[in-house]
Amino acid sequence: MTGVGGAVPAQVLTNYHLSELVTTSDEWIASRTGIRSRRILAPGQSLTQLAARAATDALSQAGRSPLDVDLLILATSTPDDLFGGAAHLQHEIGAVRAVAFDLTAACSGFVFALATASQFVRTGTYRTVLVVGADALSRYTDWTDRATCVLFGDGAGAALLEAGEVEGILGFELRTDGARAGHLNIHCTAEAVPLAADMAATRARFASITMNGREVYRFAVEAVPDLIEKTLAACGVAPEQVKAYLLHQANQRILDSVASRLHVAPERMASNLADYGNTSSASVPLILQEWVQDGRIRAGDRVVLAGFGAGLSWGVLLARWGRL
Repeated sequence: MTGVGGAVPAQVLTNYHLSELVTTSDEWIASRTGIRSRRILAPGQSLTQLAARAATDALSQAGRSPLDVDLLILATSTPDDLFGGAAHLQHEIGAVRAVAFDLTAACSGFVFALATASQFVRTGTYRTVLVVGADALSRYTDWTDRATCVLFGDGAGAALLEAGEVEGILGFELRTDGARAGHLNIHCTAEAVPLAADMAATRARFASITMNGREVYRFAVEAVPDLIEKTLAACGVAPEQVKAYLLHQANQRILDSVASRLHVAPERMASNLADYGNTSSASVPLILQEWVQDGRIRAGDRVVLAGFGAGLSWGVLLARWGRL
């Protein structure tokens, strides 16, 4: 990974704002989730534009042009176009030589997309792959549901993956448990549309986010550290040899629990939940971008990237940051 970028909307929705919509408070939300504010796309703003800002930043940091990109993977569950957002993003940034497609794996999307990109590079099919994670879950949030409206925000993050002489992606593990898919959903609802004679079609619409918070929490604190341990062991790396743990930003309690399970110092478990909340596929690249920008991650540092969420899906990727 040679470049990383991030972008969030300007509109800030605080816990105090939410207390005007539902029965809650800043103390109640922050003590249970670690979240104090989140960014929300305003009417008229597109996810494509937000993703383009993150993608452009990643290319700039890597010293690359959009024309250098061979493949663009957009990890999103909330594209501007149901047929796919990657083609729109390719056009927006001018990556006219790149093939582009969407990958949908919810909050695990960015890690799944990075793992996918690494295989194209490793086989020699493509040399430069731009991976973008972007979501606007505010579009599917029920602002009267206290259990979910306090959690989600919008954002985009991107990383550039390039072929090199030294291995940067050291290993990954990906998992899915469809038996528990019902714990976190944006259901597609349908209504009948009469046609000729006795025939009918359906008109589909997406509902708001529904979540069994207790079960999702239980899954995360058990499955995520277990998979991190397996990935590190397979790569012959001890937990203390990792500079930063960049996990999906869902709940501060989950981050604290994983740090405790792995016996790593809390300061190595990255968190920006307080400012952004849960931004789905954007959360891992956003926190990576912050740590790289602040100089907390330097070339050669080992980092663990982990996503988990709807599916239920989860994935862990171990990498060395930067050109080596």
